[in-house]
Amino acid sequence: MVSALGSCFLSPEGQGLRTFPGVVAMGDEGKRTPAHIRGGVGPATPLQAPGKGRKRVREKGLELVCSEYWKPKVESDSLVVCEVDPELKEKLRKFRFRKETDNAAIIMKVDKDRQMVVLEEEFQNISPEELKMELPERQPRFVVYSYKYMHADGRVSYPLCFIFSSPVGCKPEQQMMYAGSKNRLVQTAELTKVFEIRTTDDLTEAWLKEKLSFFR
Repeated sequence: MVSALGSCFLSPEGQGLRTFPGVVAMGDEGKRTPAHIRGGVGPATPLQAPGKGRKRVREKGLELVCSEYWKPKVESDSLVVCEVDPELKEKLRKFRFRKETDNAAIIMKVDKDRQMVVLEEEFQNISPEELKMELPERQPRFVVYSYKYMHADGRVSYPLCFIFSSPVGCKPEQQMMYAGSKNRLVQTAELTKVFEIRTTDDLTEAWLKEKLSFFR
């Protein structure tokens, strides 16, 4: 396997080095290595002296001086991180300290035009099975769910659960906006019980109890 360093490529454990135009390899003593280095990567091109626009990277005992003007094309999908609507932030803060003991839920969506996570609906006294009926089958949603949890030893607790509904078949652009915004929303809501479902049918009371059983 070959690891890439900008426009320089170095084989594992220094087994071989292949240089490219605008690249020079230098040893630990600051001296240039021979013009050609044998190795498993293939023959090296003649080495060139460092010049303007080059930067140094140290790896595996070699200092690679790479041209900043010669870089491989990197194609990647950047995630859009949406802000959380200020009104939703206040709603989540109050929801965390609610005194009621029934199940309750806040469903949130991404406003694409504003690139912001906003409140969609709020429910009181709603079971997991009822909650899943409120979630779209082909669109992602965020849910904060306050659940009355009966422990096996008879204790009762009221955990706050963050559920990311990410159904199979969503539009890729929409999926990326939700995935990129999830962590910020979790941090804003200050929640630790974070779950994900890939189909709304997964959201059942048995599923939720199984997830919560890992928490004491």
